[in-house]
Amino acid sequence: MSRDAAASGVLVAGRFRLALGRPLVMGVVNVTPDSFSDGGKFFDAKAAVAHARRLAEEGADILDIGGESSRPGALPVSIAEELDRVLPVLEGLKGIEKPLSVDTRRPEVMQAALRAGASMINDIEALQAPGALQAMAKAQCAVCLMHMKGEPATMQQEPRYDDVVGEVLGFLGSRVQAALHAGIARERIVADPGFGFGKTAAHNFELLRRLEEFSALGVPLLAGWSRKSTLGKLTGRPAGERLAGSLAAALLALQAGATILRVHDVKETRDVVAVWEAFEND
Repeated sequence: MSRDAAASGVLVAGRFRLALGRPLVMGVVNVTPDSFSDGGKFFDAKAAVAHARRLAEEGADILDIGGESSRPGALPVSIAEELDRVLPVLEGLKGIEKPLSVDTRRPEVMQAALRAGASMINDIEALQAPGALQAMAKAQCAVCLMHMKGEPATMQQEPRYDDVVGEVLGFLGSRVQAALHAGIARERIVADPGFGFGKTAAHNFELLRRLEEFSALGVPLLAGWSRKSTLGKLTGRPAGERLAGSLAAALLALQAGATILRVHDVKETRDVVAVWEAFEND
């Protein structure tokens, strides 16, 4: 999707219509004890709800709630445990005037989340689980299709590509087409190259340099660089001290064509977006 196309388009997420003429900020709400950046900090449902409301006040356009960590080395949790983490947060956020996204790869969790008020599903497996496409086709939610090489538990163990851009773009193209074929309207689809998901630092930067090529998918692009390990390798800083690197990566992603920035630090990212917009629109 070119910038001109994005400017005239909308992302349909349930009852919400998000204009794509400006960058959108997705705030991360991890309801997990082991996420790489804030593991356990918002594991309590009340703490997670308060955090989500704070991110909304800081300018998040979308709130992304996750009940299963997908950090490198993470092991899966049961469907019941994931639901026990996510559903109370959705309940606590009822009435908030922001689209609620749920970060899950399980159709059972997707369907329960939508019944509980979610407007978007963010799937690291790009709706490849049996029944996922069909479940989403029946809904009116937005869906984010992400590329991941391997599984979270092992994905960072020497990932290899012959052509990382070609392979990731080819995969996402096939998943967008599968979604369209299943009956998911194009204005409901977002694509994510999956920075850090089965990719080395070199792979991540090659994808970022050539992100504009992903406009061929014809859907808005999401970029998730916030606090990622690649930034830690470059700066030598732990996850909680990667704000400057995260903001630099966010700006580069905007310049390369990203429409949605998935971040932990909403207020600071909104400032980056404001400066970038002023520069672009002067």
